[in-house]
Amino acid sequence: MPSSSISYLWRDKDAPQAFRTGVSLHSHTNQSRETLDFLANFGNQFPVVRPLIARLERRSEQMHGIRIDYAASYWTPPMTPKLAFDLESRQIEKLNLAPMVSITDHDNINAPMLLRTVPSARGIPVSVEWSAPYGGVQAFHLGVHNLPSAKATRWMETLAEFTAHPGDARLTEILVALHKEPNVLVVFNHPMWDLYLIGREKHQFLVNEFLQKNGAYLHALELNGLRNWEENRTVRRLAEQWNMLLVSGGDRHGVEANANVNLTNAASFTEFVHEIRRERRSNVLFLPQYAEPWKHRILQSTIDAIRHYPEFPQGSRTWDERVYHPDRNGAVRPLSEIWPRGHAPRVMAALLGMVQMMGQGLVSGGLRMAWSNPQQLRLALGDHEF
Repeated sequence: MPSSSISYLWRDKDAPQAFRTGVSLHSHTNQSRETLDFLANFGNQFPVVRPLIARLERRSEQMHGIRIDYAASYWTPPMTPKLAFDLESRQIEKLNLAPMVSITDHDNINAPMLLRTVPSARGIPVSVEWSAPYGGVQAFHLGVHNLPSAKATRWMETLAEFTAHPGDARLTEILVALHKEPNVLVVFNHPMWDLYLIGREKHQFLVNEFLQKNGAYLHALELNGLRNWEENRTVRRLAEQWNMLLVSGGDRHGVEANANVNLTNAASFTEFVHEIRRERRSNVLFLPQYAEPWKHRILQSTIDAIRHYPEFPQGSRTWDERVYHPDRNGAVRPLSEIWPRGHAPRVMAALLGMVQMMGQGLVSGGLRMAWSNPQQLRLALGDHEF
């Protein structure tokens, strides 16, 4: 039987004391290519912003002859692999634990391969968040941790080939092969998030169908540090239904460290994998930032994406260096090159200013109070509810 324990640092300060190591799973660096769908979602969540987004789209076409193409454009998180690794490590060290960090950028292993040239991060596992198409209407995000170094590039070629030519039977074959790698950990990330907006019932149907076909080759379901209490409670019930283990996954994209970690006595990441796969034991610790109102945390993460970081390396300092879009000839370039400084549509400055204002001072405090739900927090901490 799987054994998943869940603790909360703001409730139990001594929760880490019985362990020697903290494991940060599922975080992103500037090697991740993130879709710009969050702009549309942000406009839906904050109606005051929606007219500015529509005006930005019109002005971009009028002034620069470029129609905004959300499908072909992307943004990258601000933190370099080394900055991200150090951020996650420091948070765990503050708990008096030895840190292990598994970075999972979308569909590439650039970050861990780069970090393996840095002495302090040489033992980092080769990991990835694979967007695996399923059911013809969406993709499930799978955290694939600790790929064997000698075969990691070949594995990435296999995953990319499947993504280009998907098929449900072939997906099962790949998951069986990954499961046969004894030191690889495969996690179903944020399984109950209807990321592709296909509808809650259809999404849940596909999740259960996927688990029926492939659950034996997955090693855990993720409690996601950027998803809300209700969704994570649903994941817990899903794990009970399918007799699966739960693990942490912070899903950090900005500059706030992961909101949960795994606690373990393992001395290496491979030992941790064996603890999850063979012993079927997992100890998840939620950190104080998770107790903040969820909408406020999403707002802060959005602000992180557009904030200027003058101390960061060039290419990661300003939002327009981190957003990529096709130019008039179809070549994908940073917006800083397409819209030279001072030539971006003025509505863009207004939009960014409004979002940044929502994260400052009295406005931020007021929103945090409006979004807080003490009853939800009490329920989340109850003995019989997550």
